[in-house]
Amino acid sequence: MTLTLDTERSAPHCGTSSPRAPRSTAARLRPALTRLLAYCVFAALAVAVLYPLCWMALSGLKTNGEIFSSPWSLPGEPRWGTYADAWDQGVLRYLLNSALVTSASVLAVVLISAWAAYGLTRLDIPCSQPALLLVLGAMMLSPTVALVPLSQLLQALGIYDTYWALIVLYTAFKVPFTTFLIRAYLLGLPTEVEEAAHIDGAGRWQIFWRVVVPMARPILVSAAVLQALFAWNEYAFALVFITDDHLKTLPVGLADMAGRLNSDWPMLFAGLTIAALPMIVVFLLGQRHFVRGLAEGVGK
Repeated sequence: MTLTLDTERSAPHCGTSSPRAPRSTAARLRPALTRLLAYCVFAALAVAVLYPLCWMALSGLKTNGEIFSSPWSLPGEPRWGTYADAWDQGVLRYLLNSALVTSASVLAVVLISAWAAYGLTRLDIPCSQPALLLVLGAMMLSPTVALVPLSQLLQALGIYDTYWALIVLYTAFKVPFTTFLIRAYLLGLPTEVEEAAHIDGAGRWQIFWRVVVPMARPILVSAAVLQALFAWNEYAFALVFITDDHLKTLPVGLADMAGRLNSDWPMLFAGLTIAALPMIVVFLLGQRHFVRGLAEGVGK
């Protein structure tokens, strides 16, 4: 009886798989090591991005001697008054000028580009393909090669050395790229919702504002952030087309302030820190829509 039971127990069972071999130690550790490596890479990138900003902000709290003698150390006695002095030296005026020009150009670029992209994707416009090629061709124009004719054009229009000079130029040179970006996003949106709104009696204007704009919010935020970064940091146009010190934007104003301060590096670093803060806040507020909009827009 015992022999029979042992034989049955040891006989192979047809139709059943053999038990899975245990995973090796290396196979079990591989996912953990991959995650650890990814965390290390992200941490290194975060340090590479954040450390220069922290160093600049801390340098604004030091003295000139501390900046040159111990540039990597913390300030011995923080001088918070340096930021107030930089604010009074003209940073406030330059900040307001940049905010005005940037806000106006962002609004103009996003609205014009959204209307153009909607027309190219939803309306049966004659010569739409040549118009699209014209938009793509405008993306290849270099702004710096047109400084002389643009100067003559702005003087003829009577807007040279005004806010309008920068607003018009920032809008004109960024509308082609932004239109191409928004158009790529709109091509991937379903049209059933727009058709339902049209059946309910909504016009094109209502469909655009109440249906298309809410669905295209990620790409619109991405376009606004990209335009804000461009307009906030642009230097060449602001240097050539603005000569009045009361109208200068932050890049040009900080360069002029550096010459006036006579190597007062703490105050210059304080001004640079103040200039960088608004764009950091804008990017942090719009980062979720910014990443999603670029991924779904450029990826198409």
